[in-house]
Amino acid sequence: MPSSPPENLHGLLATMKRVAAILGEAGVDVVLAGGLAIWARGGPPTDHDVDFYVRPQDAERALDALTASGLRGERPPEGWLYKAWDGENLVDLIFRPAGGEVDHDLFQRATALEVSALTMLVASADDLLATKLLALTEQSPDYRAILEIARALREQVNWDRVEEWTSSSPFARAFFTLAEGLGIVERSQEARTLAAVPR
Repeated sequence: MPSSPPENLHGLLATMKRVAAILGEAGVDVVLAGGLAIWARGGPPTDHDVDFYVRPQDAERALDALTASGLRGERPPEGWLYKAWDGENLVDLIFRPAGGEVDHDLFQRATALEVSALTMLVASADDLLATKLLALTEQSPDYRAILEIARALREQVNWDRVEEWTSSSPFARAFFTLAEGLGIVERSQEARTLAAVPR
């Protein structure tokens, strides 16, 4: 039986639309990322925050546009994202996700989809899964959410490509062994051979 959408999903979607409109007026190109992008592609609903990919050269301008429109901005020390608060809703402006920068190719891989009656670019399933896998660490090696996302999006994912992108991560390599054993992923012989090469 499907679970009910989180109570704050409508609030997050309203924030998503507001931020997309502000950044569009400021001439900042964005790609919807994170939990809302996964949900837009058929994955589980999110109750966390609103994520957008922006090009590194646009990040400062994007944050300035949001703060000028009344959101509370923040430049955390991590150096790969900026944050803005729309009331209680958090917006992440991500310009250096795990695995690389936001570049022309990421925008090209994105798809224009209708999200809550608004058409916008949504990150590819490949980028979404790769980012999730590369974010796994010894402090947060929880595969439960990623397996749920992988099951929901598996028909949209180029698994050989994602495995190649994430091959530097031991957690990603473990995921592919697990996902293949569970019947989520069908790996090519070439991918299995590459995964078996010692690093």
